[in-house]
Amino acid sequence: MAFLELRGVHKSYGDTTKRNSVLKDINLAVEEGELLAIVGYSGAGKSTLVQIIAGLLTADGGTVELGGKPITGPGPDRGIVFQGDSLLPWLNTYENVYLAVDRVFTKLTPTEKKARTDRYLALVKLQDASHKRPHELSGGMRQRVAVARALAQDPQVLLMDEPFSALDALTRATLQDEIERIWREDGKTGVLITNDVDEAILLADRIMPLGAGPGATLGPAVKVEIARPRDRKAINHDPKFKAVRNTVINYLIGAGARRRPGAAAETPLPAVAAREVIA
Repeated sequence: MAFLELRGVHKSYGDTTKRNSVLKDINLAVEEGELLAIVGYSGAGKSTLVQIIAGLLTADGGTVELGGKPITGPGPDRGIVFQGDSLLPWLNTYENVYLAVDRVFTKLTPTEKKARTDRYLALVKLQDASHKRPHELSGGMRQRVAVARALAQDPQVLLMDEPFSALDALTRATLQDEIERIWREDGKTGVLITNDVDEAILLADRIMPLGAGPGATLGPAVKVEIARPRDRKAINHDPKFKAVRNTVINYLIGAGARRRPGAAAETPLPAVAAREVIA
């Protein structure tokens, strides 16, 4: 049995008379210490899937287990980083992380809680910004606080739901490198949700593509056998990078796209001729 395992999971929305299938027959196995990326279309159900793992949503059927035990609701054994940072605006950086530590590690002394908070702020290189409130931080810094807060709870699994999607390209690249470094240092089991294939290859050990809905299902897993640390400049020239990228993209635009309404018979665009402009 895998460390994190989903078997036959499906989820629909709507009332009893009209149910809209979002996820269908989801089978997923994540080994301890592995970073798995799930890549798919926007709106396919990636966030729904990660919220089922987090215990924020209940699947309509199937089983979800962590360490051989069923997931029945949220818990500190699963940390989650959302697309938005979800920080408490009235608390500063240190207090946002300390609050999570205080709620999870109730038996620690205040000194031990402070040491743990300081450790994870240092891990994301934000110890100098510990006194700043969220509105005083950049978008990338706020996401690093969210990562520190999640890791400081010592979860068995870290879930990341498109954590870089709202960031500009340069900040996104910087934070990707930080996550890769933290992963090597901390060694957590993780699930990354993204619609960026290159990001998945840069960070993950394996990639599973999620096809288009309705009733989205997972495609075959693709291993990323590229040595760490991965250099984003050199990786583009690696034949293994190109092979993984082509495999994932070919599934998403091929077998993974066929559930999308109208995908099998799209109407071609009409031919358009340039019109002469007379000066």
